[in-house]
Amino acid sequence: MKYRARIYTLGCKVNQYESEAIAEELEKRGFEILMDNEGIADICIINTCTVTGESDRKSRQIIRRAIGANPGCRVIVTGCYAQVNGEKIAEIDGVNFVCGNKNKLIAVDKAAELAKEGRKVPQCCVESLDGAEFEDMYTERSERTRAYIKIEDGCENKCAYCIIPRARGKVRSKSPDKVIEEAKMLNKAGYHELVLTGIEVTAYGKDKNDGVDIGELMLMLDRETEFERISLGSLEPSMMRKSFVDKIASMRSASHHFHLSLQSGCDRTLAGMKRKYNTETVRKNVEYIRTMIPDAAFTADIIVGFPGESDEDFEATCQFVRELGLLDAHVFAYSKREGTVAAAMKEQVDERTKSKRSAVLIGICKEKKAELVSEMAKRGGIHPVLFETFENGILTGRMNNYAVVEADFSRDLSGMICMVEITGHKNAEVLLGKIHS
Repeated sequence: MKYRARIYTLGCKVNQYESEAIAEELEKRGFEILMDNEGIADICIINTCTVTGESDRKSRQIIRRAIGANPGCRVIVTGCYAQVNGEKIAEIDGVNFVCGNKNKLIAVDKAAELAKEGRKVPQCCVESLDGAEFEDMYTERSERTRAYIKIEDGCENKCAYCIIPRARGKVRSKSPDKVIEEAKMLNKAGYHELVLTGIEVTAYGKDKNDGVDIGELMLMLDRETEFERISLGSLEPSMMRKSFVDKIASMRSASHHFHLSLQSGCDRTLAGMKRKYNTETVRKNVEYIRTMIPDAAFTADIIVGFPGESDEDFEATCQFVRELGLLDAHVFAYSKREGTVAAAMKEQVDERTKSKRSAVLIGICKEKKAELVSEMAKRGGIHPVLFETFENGILTGRMNNYAVVEADFSRDLSGMICMVEITGHKNAEVLLGKIHS
């Protein structure tokens, strides 16, 4: 009998990578992996997130939804919410097994066991992350256009708003040889862009004594693979030092898009968050990148309404965002997360104020994006574009600095990199181009 499994994933790219690794292992065991609306599963695995209180709520909601949508299924819950609240999850009627972020692939063994033996008394096997090693996982496929490799797990920052160090443990890194081995396999499978992901990706290698930090790893991948683009997930601004930037600037394949884990543009707020940098550090690092990589573009994560954030603090963030000239930003209203320092802080900002500030900052980011897109359109030129989708005769993709480009064409070139001549822009959001023959 071929058992059917469905995997639900919440949260970050690391979780998505781990879910894909679990899916591929299940397929090797003979399971059929179901997509949405493909019938009832025998096994459901929910890979949870706990970054905010809202993430916890959504994780519980998905667990119950999976149980209701797949009558009689056996349910396994893993991930960050499971690591932090395993016993509570095990009390949910219909859950069979709970494991956290240590030995996550045990979910595959348990799925095979439960599929054959049926329901048992719920088990909670969440292990402590103290002393945990990096759990090697591999994937042979990824998104349609980009390949992802998880190179690092854990975080040792102590940001006031964040519970992830508790959910993920200390920094631990995948060995360079294994990263390169997986990268070559994905390169051979036809992917043109490689994204290196982790919980604190710029901390790669700090747990080892082999001299390979994140910059050196990227140089190795640049030399030893044929990816046209190699990019990083979220970047800690304080890590963008000259030594790192110089390595990136020397690469053949480095992406010129940098996603900053900025969080605020106000020094007082950054200090309250216990971030490891101030705005001057960010400003200098961004300026140096633009000196070394003139077409570099920046996006960022920004939290508004952090406890104690005054109107003046928020205005400082707005002004700093204007100065940085971000191509885009993910703006989040602060979400109180029980178990963190910030949750116990006085001067919590009310929801209405957080909502208003979010809208204002999103508006500023849109204005800056429009300016940047207009400038790129005026400069024109011919650029490599990785196409992602094809619909109604229009290809949509991204330049090396992450700017979106549309081009009319007669056939689907998704997943391919083509040279495109920039001819204008649409709605100050999207560049228009013509495929260059």
